[in-house]
Amino acid sequence: MHNRTEISKIISWVIASRPKTLPAAVVPVLVGSAAAASDNKFILLYALIALACSLLIQIGTNFTNDLYDYLKGADNGKRKGPLRVMVNGLITVAEMKAGIAIVFLTAFILGLYLVYTGGFFVLVIGIASILAGIAYTAGPYPLAYNGLGDLFVFMFFGVVGTVGTYFVQAHTFSYLPFLCSVPVGALITNILVVNNYRDIEEDRSANKFTLAVKLGRGFTRYQFIFLLFISFVMPLILFFGFNFKVWVFLPYLTFPIAFKLIKMLYSYTGKELNKTLELTARLSAIFGLLFSVGILL
Repeated sequence: MHNRTEISKIISWVIASRPKTLPAAVVPVLVGSAAAASDNKFILLYALIALACSLLIQIGTNFTNDLYDYLKGADNGKRKGPLRVMVNGLITVAEMKAGIAIVFLTAFILGLYLVYTGGFFVLVIGIASILAGIAYTAGPYPLAYNGLGDLFVFMFFGVVGTVGTYFVQAHTFSYLPFLCSVPVGALITNILVVNNYRDIEEDRSANKFTLAVKLGRGFTRYQFIFLLFISFVMPLILFFGFNFKVWVFLPYLTFPIAFKLIKMLYSYTGKELNKTLELTARLSAIFGLLFSVGILL
């Protein structure tokens, strides 16, 4: 446990926002904007507002996770992962509830401009994303506690984030952002997969029935590899099926990282897996950046 006087309130809020997870909010906007640009429909202002909303929803979701994992006992002194502010007494329950409300409300207000320019469907996307962020660990049927966290992450950080970013700029749908959303969602989901793999024992004792808890370590490792596989297949599909240029293979530069991650997942245990978690997040960010460049060139 950490002494409350050692960490200022501002630093506590920064820790609660989980900065290392924020690339998960950036990559869908990056790839969705690249898809819009490739169709000559990129609008910088709309992309920046979408990015701000995505970051705020990610931070709000992180705040909600911190609060409800603490209230439900999933976060305790035995946790192997990074510092959590609630269990260490750095932020009170009342403060965190206020923070959650402020962050999500700010995202909603910012998003109203995109609703004004893009119509009712943008409002549906925004409200669904905020409600899903809350429902991830809160509410009567928290997704993360019932094996639905992986699907939530893939859908909202992959499909909804990428396709939504494209839509607010192009004001139409296309096959391209949907296909591009697959590796985005898969690699961001793998961050959660490693997190849940590391925390199987603690989650089981806290009645947090993640997919890893329900189906075991063997399945979770195969799930991780499968999500890597479909990520690396997508550039092939875009190249051979949709006449993209050879630049779409730029993400293949991350092959060494992917192989290293598989090796780490099979050999690391406990707190060692924090290194795997960090590298998995880095892979999603680097892959997403290279993928965006490959789509544009």
